[in-house]
Amino acid sequence: MGKVFIIDQARCNGCHGCQIACKDEHVGNEWLPYQLPQPDTGHFWMRVEQTTHGQVPKVSVEYKPIMCQQCDSCPLVEAYPEVVEKRGDGLVCIDPIKAKGMKDLVDLCPFGTVYWNAELEVPQKCDGCAHLVDGGEIPHCVDMCVTEALKFGEEEEFADLIAQATQLDGAGETGARVFYLNAPGLFIGGEIWDEEADEVLEGVKVTLASDDGAQAETATNDWGDFWFRQLVPGRYTVTIEAEGYAPVSPIDVKLDKSLNLGDFPLRKA
Repeated sequence: MGKVFIIDQARCNGCHGCQIACKDEHVGNEWLPYQLPQPDTGHFWMRVEQTTHGQVPKVSVEYKPIMCQQCDSCPLVEAYPEVVEKRGDGLVCIDPIKAKGMKDLVDLCPFGTVYWNAELEVPQKCDGCAHLVDGGEIPHCVDMCVTEALKFGEEEEFADLIAQATQLDGAGETGARVFYLNAPGLFIGGEIWDEEADEVLEGVKVTLASDDGAQAETATNDWGDFWFRQLVPGRYTVTIEAEGYAPVSPIDVKLDKSLNLGDFPLRKA
């Protein structure tokens, strides 16, 4: 069935170790027949994207390693099968000799993971360290990941994890072999406090309802905060109920990015 990459975003701390490992393995090193040396700058065959969710003081940071998706239906292979190979183990490799001068290969990748080496005049990308895999080793980025956020192996070995995973937008259409676990999704948060006493309220019931009728319930914590996590974009209604306090009108939310709703001072009924 071939090799796959599993990336656990809950374990990724944004250290960029995988990005550095890729440089360590490929800058200044020639691994024919698979790779010519990667240039010192400008290429990120493995890159870590950082996204900030929410607004101060309710903020979370998402780290997502991005690499060639090793697609089963790779547009580069479909356009130039004599130049780009889809190996039996699932890795996609550009022949650096045959591809010389073929800059158009860069624009064929829907995920922006193919780079142009202007000095050598060749398109380049991650090939899963095919030279290491051929020797029974694992890709250098996986080997050097200190948090074990990156895994590499046979698809059947990771079947249970793949069943829980998500992929990049459009990756399902191309048969991508990179899977993401524990993607943080979006969140809605806020803080509830007693206006008269000027102190936070713990244990206040907060309900979140989506347009499709699904509901989730939580309670404010020791600091008066409430959170709803792992949400998808859409329309929601937030309802706050606190015994002994005047009711709060339901809050309608159009969620397209993580949102701090702010403070809700409650008054005694």
